Amino acid sequence: MTINGKTRTCGLIGNPVEHTMSPQIHNFIAESLGIDMVYVPFFVDNGELGAAVKGAYGLNILGMNVTVPYKNDVINYLADIDARAKNIGAVNTLVRIDGGYKGYNTDISGLERAMRSDGVVIDGEEVIILGAGGVGRAVAFMCASYNVKKAYLLNRSVEKAVAIADEVNKALNTDCIAPMPLSEYGSLSQNGEKKYIVIQCTSVGLFPNVDAAVIEDMSFYGCVKVGYDLIYTPWETKFMKLVRQSGASAHNGLKMLLYQAVDAFELWNGCKVPNEIADKAYELLKSRQNVKRDNIILIGYMGCGKTTMGKCLAKLLDYTFTDTDELIEQQQNRTISEIFATDGEQSFRDMETALLKQMLDKKSDRLVISTGGGMPVREENRALLQKLGTVVYLKAAPETIYERVKYDTSRPLLQCENPLERIKEMLAQRADAYEAAAELSFDTDDMSQTELAAAIVDSLDNVPQLPK
Repeated sequence: MTINGKTRTCGLIGNPVEHTMSPQIHNFIAESLGIDMVYVPFFVDNGELGAAVKGAYGLNILGMNVTVPYKNDVINYLADIDARAKNIGAVNTLVRIDGGYKGYNTDISGLERAMRSDGVVIDGEEVIILGAGGVGRAVAFMCASYNVKKAYLLNRSVEKAVAIADEVNKALNTDCIAPMPLSEYGSLSQNGEKKYIVIQCTSVGLFPNVDAAVIEDMSFYGCVKVGYDLIYTPWETKFMKLVRQSGASAHNGLKMLLYQAVDAFELWNGCKVPNEIADKAYELLKSRQNVKRDNIILIGYMGCGKTTMGKCLAKLLDYTFTDTDELIEQQQNRTISEIFATDGEQSFRDMETALLKQMLDKKSDRLVISTGGGMPVREENRALLQKLGTVVYLKAAPETIYERVKYDTSRPLLQCENPLERIKEMLAQRADAYEAAAELSFDTDDMSQTELAAAIVDSLDNVPQLPK
């Protein structure tokens, strides 16, 4: 991609935006079509949305996508809004016009295109919508817009479903949206006939709760002829597994992500994206979702989150989690504290090196390995770790670490008069070793578990692999 004085800019505004896949889609399409456009993400802090929209217009930015948490609030800063987006009450695409931006919602047109690409047409069909949040509301509008025979909107709180159904039916002069309590799903599947298209619109099944589904009763899935889960991480959700176990076809939300981007690209550039280009973009996204990754090794000082994040990553990627301290305790039949007390720290470090050599000899695949805080201090260990997999350094401020471990009496190195000062001292001593060992590093202080996991997985796809 060559950027020059004529290159137009499009982008994404949201919070967070660091892990978006949208630049891959838009920049691939632009390059494939020879369109002089570049797409970049823009982090917009709380309270700065109005300034961001105004600034984008002032900078002659051609168009923007909008993601959470701004899809509703951005409407206040638009020069115009498309009728469908106005009905839905959410905007995800801004198109430059005289005096500002016009808002559109390509999430729903993208879902409809994704379904058509899979040979699923909802006109005249009966649909079950699981969830009456913002996504469920938008899908209800889609169903009414595309003339479904009936769409049953199921939600734990039936009041929310009733409010949305009333709003959609009134706005589009129909009665096709029928609210129901989620607990009454059994009334839809009494005869066992496969007749419903089911669209899963909740966050249930999203990492880290990958073993959950809104409805887990297999009798329900007997009435499903096709299921759509708008989640795409993990690649196959529990909902999708249950649909497939019942003999029906199931799809995730990756094609919706693709086609909402395609629709936005077409609005910005006044063009049509050929199907073959969209198909290639989808294969690019799919290859990133299914990439074969190396072992993942988490390093960092005690309390930085290696064990918690290691278990989360293993669950997300279907890897096996292991902890080097626990392995040593099993081999020695003693706790780490007991080893330090009887043999000393140097002997424990020798055990760590011996363990790494054993693991490298076996070279098991698909592992997430949480390491002891002092393991990377030895140069020999750093080399062994890099041969064993991709090394990820989790950072945390001394004060954060102290709050996490101050009541943990199993940490022999912190059994002192001033543990916070000891943490600061040891972090300063080890920082260079951690940096030397790591291929990736992340500050964990202000990131949620989900954000950190997404950041790690996304970065793993791009890290240059060292010779092993």
